[in-house]
Amino acid sequence: MAKSKSSAATATPRNENPLVKYFNETRAELRKVTWPTREEATNLTIIIVMVTIVVAIFLGLLDFLFQEVVSGIIIGNWLWIGIAVLLFLGGAAAFYFNGQQE
Repeated sequence: MAKSKSSAATATPRNENPLVKYFNETRAELRKVTWPTREEATNLTIIIVMVTIVVAIFLGLLDFLFQEVVSGIIIGNWLWIGIAVLLFLGGAAAFYFNGQQE
């Protein structure tokens, strides 16, 4: 008995190219996405820019403070050495108490 051509074709599934499969699945997932409106995108962009500016200012001030403390320590200014000791003790206390809450 000879096998018919139609049963042989259905018995072996065609292997799809992995790259084509990836792009097809990606397209299907992107169709499910709910995209923001122009107004939502604008508002979210403004929020991100403002938070970035605030964080940059905060980090800049911290950098300036640590720069002043280290330069004061290097030149031997007792006021800056005292500030450095207070900052170190405050950081150590915060680290200790943060560990106690867990």
